[in-house]
Amino acid sequence: MRKRELGGTGIMVSELCLGSMTWGTQNTEAEGHAQIDMAVERGVDFIDTAEMYPTNPVRTETVGRTEEIIGSWLAGRARDKVVIATKITGNGRKAIRDGEDITPDSIRRALEASLRRLRTDYVDLYQFHWPNRGSYSFRQNWGYAPAQQPPKAEVEANMLECLDTLRALVAEGKIRQFGLSNETAWGMAEWLRLAGEGPRAVSIQNEYSLMCRLYDTDLAELGQHERVTLLAYSPLAAGLLSGKYAGGVVPEGSRMARTPDLGGRVNPRAFEVADRYVALARGAGLDPVTMAIAWILTRPFPVIPIIGATSCDQLARSLDAADTVLPPEVLTGIERLHRENPMPF
Repeated sequence: MRKRELGGTGIMVSELCLGSMTWGTQNTEAEGHAQIDMAVERGVDFIDTAEMYPTNPVRTETVGRTEEIIGSWLAGRARDKVVIATKITGNGRKAIRDGEDITPDSIRRALEASLRRLRTDYVDLYQFHWPNRGSYSFRQNWGYAPAQQPPKAEVEANMLECLDTLRALVAEGKIRQFGLSNETAWGMAEWLRLAGEGPRAVSIQNEYSLMCRLYDTDLAELGQHERVTLLAYSPLAAGLLSGKYAGGVVPEGSRMARTPDLGGRVNPRAFEVADRYVALARGAGLDPVTMAIAWILTRPFPVIPIIGATSCDQLARSLDAADTVLPPEVLTGIERLHRENPMPF
């Protein structure tokens, strides 16, 4: 599998990142290990998780279980053969540390807990799951109100305090790099401006797919010029782009069976648009999952898709994207569908 640089760090990682948020609820420990084994055999060396995983739903009794599954897989293996990314949960989630803000104190406590669960001395990439001030991710763009955020001076004071803590954790060898998630162009620019000598945010983990392209303009420009890599989550639009929900079918054990609105993505138009992308893929003799992931690899800015699955059969279809070159007529068809349906959900 080809490699891509993570930000401007010199750290080279596989061009596909293995996501893990179903391990511990939809997947057992053994199934999580089997997915890692398959991905590693196919050349993946980059795994993403978070302290609040597994999801769908997030529950107090399962918080951290995914990190534990990764930790049990890591035990007895060469730690430096894989790049591990995890996240501290943003505020508002009562199930995780009573929904507290990201602060110097919570960063240290959350990281130490993640290290214990992962059975490692360090995390390669430590990410803030979402900003304290809020963002437009998770369909919040429809009512986004920046005027309701805290004053700029208060936001920046927190950023500087957190950067000081991250700087100390890098010096202590507990994290290698710092990244953000569900962040805006202004937020990322501020983190970069305030970083000084470091640590500098090297990645931004935001939603990105054929059906969610909010990243394409200002953030894409920032990522290109500031060497910030997009870690694209939900590249299959929570499964809509796989075709498995076509005709109103909701497979047993699927994400939609657990989260009926798919995080606000479900509406009649979204199903119609997803069906058109699926039809385009199948008309070209491509698996729709493979097409959706392979398309992200063609984007004109630094990007690595985060692929996830609930079975090895599903995972294989995403992994096939690394060896897939989309023909010009498919790329043209994708662009036509996007212009006709720019925001399906």
